[in-house]
Parts: sequence; structure tokens; C-alpha cells
Amino acid sequence: MNAIILTAAWGVLMMLGGAFIKSKAMPKYLAIAGVVLALALNCIELNSGASFFSIDVKGMLGFNSFNLTFINIALGCTLLYFLLNGRDIEKVGEHVSEYFALIFFVLCGVTLISTFNTLLVLFIGIEIVTIPLYILTGSDKRNLKSNEAALKYFLMGTFSTGIMLLGIAFLYGGSETGSFYITNIISGTGEMPAMIAAGLVLLLISMSFKVSAAPFHFWTPDVYDGAPTVFTSFMATVVKAAAFFAFVRLFENTFGSLHAQWQKLIVILIAATLLVGNLTAVFQQSVKRMLAYSSIAQAGFMLFSLFALSSMAKEGLILYTAAYSLASIGIFAILVKMNDYTIDGFNGLAKQQPVLAITATIFLLSLTGIPLTAGFQSKFYMLLAAVQNGQHTWLVILAVLCAALSAYYYFRVIQAMYFKDSAGAEMAESGDITISFKVLLVITAVLIIVLGIFPGFLTDWLYF
Repeated sequence: MNAIILTAAWGVLMMLGGAFIKSKAMPKYLAIAGVVLALALNCIELNSGASFFSIDVKGMLGFNSFNLTFINIALGCTLLYFLLNGRDIEKVGEHVSEYFALIFFVLCGVTLISTFNTLLVLFIGIEIVTIPLYILTGSDKRNLKSNEAALKYFLMGTFSTGIMLLGIAFLYGGSETGSFYITNIISGTGEMPAMIAAGLVLLLISMSFKVSAAPFHFWTPDVYDGAPTVFTSFMATVVKAAAFFAFVRLFENTFGSLHAQWQKLIVILIAATLLVGNLTAVFQQSVKRMLAYSSIAQAGFMLFSLFALSSMAKEGLILYTAAYSLASIGIFAILVKMNDYTIDGFNGLAKQQPVLAITATIFLLSLTGIPLTAGFQSKFYMLLAAVQNGQHTWLVILAVLCAALSAYYYFRVIQAMYFKDSAGAEMAESGDITISFKVLLVITAVLIIVLGIFPGFLTDWLYF
């Protein structure tokens, strides 16, 4: 509850403060202070159960070590995002305080969809997450590409919201108790009623839109590419992970007792997402679009948590959230500094900016799933959970082959940095690459390696 109240209040504070704050740098420091405070209070709630806000929510929100740990990761990654990209957010436009305020509203939505116990709170939480994102996507108002991306995102988001509402209506109508509480909709393990089945499929489609799972992914590359890069980083990491968390929480608590009846749908979804994401990423020349398609491929791995629905899968989801967010925030922070977003734009970066090249290499190795990185551990947990499930072993083999394929497009960037010469022009905005920026990149890379060697540092939080 601490994080929900504080992120909402801080968003309002920053929105109102924008009318009085004239300095462009000040909102960044306020935002950092706000997210540090929210993280500290959430840690206290995780360790001692102490909530500073006593509000009777009628059981519509639930707090346990699983969702509080996830909120900690989301807030920690947002703090890192602010530290790495704060100066770049200032360059997007004049309304700096409002941009940070919108991000805090997104965080409030993230905390809601991490703790929901009813379908109505899930719906409200998703809307609180997505509406500020429509605005942030179109925040570069003089860029036609940004405007197009915002419109496309809004239309597709509205479409998926309509599908979700229809699914919720079917579930409410088909439930035995006429309840929106996710644990009261289905009882027993018998054959699934037709209305419940219809609601399940509609919710599956809607949530697949939100997490960019194939074949509902087609908005993702254009929106990620058109949005200001500094906001793409946030959308592709914290927000995507939150949508996945809600996806798993919804299906585990609502339809978990009938897992065997809908597991085959998830199998099809995983196979399609892995193949579409990896095969299309191979042909991209823009690193930004390659990362957009690779995020679809990463979604395929995260879907294994829904396929397995076990303790191992939950540990894997938490680890995957941290590993993917850290690596993506790091590589996007470097991308923001580049003058050219194509793969050739990285030619010779190791000679001009060795720290950026080394850290970018670690981020890309983690995204590939190379041992000693957090990316390897997270993929290992997911695949092990799938193997323990004991069914559809071919899907695990497909995932391993797709991970090998991903090495091709991630390693193209590494090859460009170390084995190709630049044309002589400056590749990165050297004035923006400060010592503190490099130190933060190194810290991010070290965190990835530490989690790769000692994943228990993170997964042990689940059992506090």
C-alpha cells in the first residue's frame, strides 16, 4: 500500500509543481527523491509488513512477498532509469516536470496491477499504466513519427481494452457467484463452462496485446521506434514486465485450477512469439527496431512462467524481470547517446568510447543468455520450470534454438563495436557522456553479473 499511495501522491505533486518550477534540472532530482522514498517504504513493508496507510480496500488488493518483491524491482529499475536518462528526459520538450509526473502515474498503475484481487482493479490499473504512455509516446510533438506512433498505440490500446472489458463481462456473467474477485470466479476442476471459456480467450488476447505476444505484437516495433528513445526504454522494461506480472497473476489465481484445459493455448502463443520475434529481429538494420523485435522474443521466454505456473516459474519471472530490465535500460541508455541508431552507427565504438562498448557488450550478452550473466540464469529458471512441467519438451528445444538464433543479431552489434572501423565522425554525444553516466553503466553491468552468479540474492526475497 505504501508504494501505491506514494507514487500517486508524488505524481500529483510533480504535476502541480511544474507550474512553479522554472529549472529544467530540478524535476529530475525531485523524481529521484520520490522513487527512493517509495522504494524505502516498500522495502519496509516487505520486511516487516508495516504499511503507513491504513485503508480498508475490502480485499480488492493483496500484498505478499511475491508482489512486493516485484514492486521493489520495478521501483529499483525506475531509479536506475532516472539516474541514467534524467538529462535526456529534459531534452524531450518544455514540460519536464509533467513527463516525470506521468511516469509516476505509470508506476502507480504498475503497483495496482501487481496487487489486484479483482478484475475491476486490474482494468483500472492497466488504464492508469497505458494512458500516460500514450502521452509520452507522442511527447515529441514536432516529430511526425512520434505522433503516428502515439495514434497507433492509442488505437490498438483502446481496441485491446475493449476486448478485455468484453472478457470481464463474460467472466462475471459465467461465474457461479457473480463476483469480480479473481479467486471466486471458478471453483472445482470440472469442464470449463462456455461463458468462462469465452472470457478466458478474450482476456488471453487482451493481455497478449499488452505484453506484445505474437500474433498480437504488430503495434510494438512502430510504437517503440516512433516514441522518443528515452521513453521507449521505460516502456520496454518496467511497463512490459508489469504487464507480464499481471498476466501471470490473473491466470494463476483465476484459471489455475483448470490449467490443463488452457495450457495448449499458451504453448501456441510461446512458439509463435519466439519464432516471430527472433526471425524478424534478424533482418533489422536499426538497433532500436532490433531491440523492439527482440523484446517480442524475450516475451516468448517470459511466457514460460504462465506455461509452468510453479514456484520455479515464479522465481524465474522475478529474475527475468530484473535481468531483462537492467540489460534493456542499460543498452537503451547507450543508444540514446548515439548519433546513428543503425548497426553501422556502432562501428568502432570500442575505440572511441571503450566503457560504453564494454558495458554494452555485457548488456547484449545478458539479453542473449550467455552464462555468468543474469540473462542466462533467468532463461535457465524458465526452461527448468518448463521441463519440470513434464509436457511439450519440444517447446524447450525450440526456445534453446531461438536463443541461439538471437546471438546472431545481438552479436552483430558487438562485432560492429570491436571489429569494424568508424568513418571518423564522432559516433556518440561525448558532451553528454559524463563520468557519472559511465559509473552508472558499470554498476548496472556489475549487477547483471552478480545476479548471474548469485541469483539467490533476488529470489530469496520471495520467501521472507
